[in-house]
Amino acid sequence: MARILIAEDEADMAMGLRDNLQFEGYDVVVANDGQAALQAAMTQNPDLVLLDIMMPKMDGLEVCKRIRQAGFIIPILMLTAKGQEIDVVRGLEVGADDYITKPFSIRELLARIKAALRRTEVGKGLPRTISIGDATVDLVKGRVDRGDQVHNLGHFELEILKMLIENAEQPVERNKLLDVIWGLEGFPVTRTVDNHIVSLRRKIEPDPKNPRHIVTVHSIGYRFLP
Repeated sequence: MARILIAEDEADMAMGLRDNLQFEGYDVVVANDGQAALQAAMTQNPDLVLLDIMMPKMDGLEVCKRIRQAGFIIPILMLTAKGQEIDVVRGLEVGADDYITKPFSIRELLARIKAALRRTEVGKGLPRTISIGDATVDLVKGRVDRGDQVHNLGHFELEILKMLIENAEQPVERNKLLDVIWGLEGFPVTRTVDNHIVSLRRKIEPDPKNPRHIVTVHSIGYRFLP
């Protein structure tokens, strides 16, 4: 039984999420502020974290950052009422795997949770480390070393990268990425992929605005060029 940590300061929202997830068979832990969320993440061994951005004592972005700094690679799904791209990108930069904007449907949330928790076959035949330009990427730890900079990839960033590498020089459709990695077939949320690509480029590309390795294929998706 997977354990899910819900970090949400709105009591009604937290209890609603708890009840729905328990009904689906998940073990649920609830934290009502950022400090409690960080403590629970360190001690309760959750398999996934639902993390609200706006919380008292410590915001969700800082909680996410500290979880990643402590070496935890569990999926982190950010909950935000803002829906502003800058907050989404900031969340991905500090290690969040995905985001969902309030209000959201329980059906979509459950689909994202199930996809995040399932084991994937993506990347099993790849070497542990790969050189991409001047960056060295550890495909097991999700670590990027580029010069004197070190970046940690979120769960979904890593899965996107592995899928692109497996299909090197071939275009990969956004919808295929959504279906295979997120299990979101039927949910038209291609910006989810695009925002992760923005974050990936910032961690891997020498010039993210003029990418050489993760390139856009107009109206289709993305292509990886070694």
